[in-house]
Amino acid sequence: MQHQKRRKDIRNVAIVAHVDHGKTTLVDALLAQSGAYQFKEGESTIMDSNDLERERGITIFSKNASFVYKDVRFNIVDTPGHADFGSEVERILRMVDGVLLLVDAFDGPMPQTKFVLRKSLELHLKPILVVNKIDRPNARPHEVTDMTFDLFCELNATDEQLDFPVVYASAKEGRATIDLDEDNRDMKPLLDTILHRVLPPIADADLPFQMLVTMLDYDSYVGRIAVGRIFHGRVKVGDTIALVQRDGTVKRSKVTKILGYQGLKRIEIKEAEAGDIISLAGVEDVHVGETLAAVDKPEALPTIKIDEPTISMFFSHNTSPLAGKDGGKFLTSRHIRERLEHEAMMNVGIKVEEVEEGERFKVSGRGELHLSILIETMRREGYELEVSKPQVIVKKIEGELFEPVESVVIEVDPGYEGGVIQALGSRKAELKDMRTSAVGTVRMEFLIASRALIGFRNELLVMTRGTGMMYQTFHEYQKYKGELPERSSGVLISHSPGKAVAYALWGLQERGEIFSRPQDELYEGMIVGVNNKGHDLVVNAVREKKLTNMRASGSDEAIQLIPPREMTLEFALEFIESDELVEITPKNVRLRKRYLTENERKTVRRNS
Repeated sequence: MQHQKRRKDIRNVAIVAHVDHGKTTLVDALLAQSGAYQFKEGESTIMDSNDLERERGITIFSKNASFVYKDVRFNIVDTPGHADFGSEVERILRMVDGVLLLVDAFDGPMPQTKFVLRKSLELHLKPILVVNKIDRPNARPHEVTDMTFDLFCELNATDEQLDFPVVYASAKEGRATIDLDEDNRDMKPLLDTILHRVLPPIADADLPFQMLVTMLDYDSYVGRIAVGRIFHGRVKVGDTIALVQRDGTVKRSKVTKILGYQGLKRIEIKEAEAGDIISLAGVEDVHVGETLAAVDKPEALPTIKIDEPTISMFFSHNTSPLAGKDGGKFLTSRHIRERLEHEAMMNVGIKVEEVEEGERFKVSGRGELHLSILIETMRREGYELEVSKPQVIVKKIEGELFEPVESVVIEVDPGYEGGVIQALGSRKAELKDMRTSAVGTVRMEFLIASRALIGFRNELLVMTRGTGMMYQTFHEYQKYKGELPERSSGVLISHSPGKAVAYALWGLQERGEIFSRPQDELYEGMIVGVNNKGHDLVVNAVREKKLTNMRASGSDEAIQLIPPREMTLEFALEFIESDELVEITPKNVRLRKRYLTENERKTVRRNS
């Protein structure tokens, strides 16, 4: 076999972990140690540059950073930990030669740890285990190392992969050590481990140019930007290169710009060669998973397999009477079509189909969070839209229906486990494991149909008084589980347009939870609250108190209103039923019936 050339001056590494185990903080510590970024007072999680990421405290988009240590360039890629962004993780792992598997020294391996580790092992990458947060009270680093080793065995790791190095770290304090008895104060042990244990990339600059496109970016000046790693050869600005598409078609393009990474910044470079991770502009029709190659030898690299979507929703332009009154800039279906097409081009986990002559769009993704992030992003960009209840994507295999099933881990304080088991039992969940964790919480693992989980997160928080934790990852497709219980409560529907009145809302409080505040703009068919009786009820929320010569209008001040629920996008998507929609504008999230008037609803009920 021909000896493969390797580039000794580069290490390409991805950081993978469960949500909130400290990936982004670890990147901060490495950048600070190498001097690639000067942190200001109080600045942290510098890689989470997106507003949504900062608010939610999770990584949503993969990002690259680069720094030099002992004359070797380290390309570090931060990946999302949430399984809904699995398509991001898979693509990134094709760019690197090693992974840092980050595990919390207290929590141990979680469902997403298993998900990202499985992806890494399938690609034959050698992991380095980083047990992070050793500064936490009750940290149990040795026990967590043993638990992770068991997870490797469960995932059928090879003997070579089982021989993984372990580094103990506190990313927050910027220190790492190989031996817990040694009091080391910097990150050098981790950097040295990467240097010695991650293989330099196979890279022959003398072979014809080949680069796999693993991410896309967009710039209004230069157009589509292909991001990926060069496997062979070299490329210069002005070169003519070939785009080898998935169907084998070859198109020629000219390289207009090449960007490399320095710290967190992208810098313009004239030339790049095998082993480099770069961004390249000038190729218009490029998609994720396609190959950029030399014109005289346009050969494709193996394409990337992406997990298929498991959940879908219908998007359409806002048709409510309040459309256009909430500061929205993009109101028509044409605007929404263009935005969704752009998203599907950049984000391979999203699939968009037109229905009803382009008035509605069926958008499929990897989970509820995946789609709700897209909706929230569009809302912040000034789009107004309405979306339907999330539906799972059911497959037909040999005449039988199959549906996605998720592995769910729920952690609650003792005393709440009975209620959780009962609630999930009614949703046809299967309890796989139950144990008491090191801190006394009860950890339960279930297998449950994805559609049975829609709406459960909110129920769990109510049931456990806000203390319950839930993590889920896609498990597999299983036979259809049959009918599942629907929402037990009905809704209160506004009878007429106008501003909500405190007196009218006060009268409705005893029927159930209220969603509207006094002076909120209402319209006919809008949902103003919950009806605990279990059926829908049309109510008058704009009714004024009748004034007589015995009463003064000032007596309204004595009305005591329970503060209404804060209407979040997550709650709205979980709460609605199939005959309801969520109206989303830059300023508000509202719930409404699909058919606004009582007569329309009666007609539809009769016909169905």
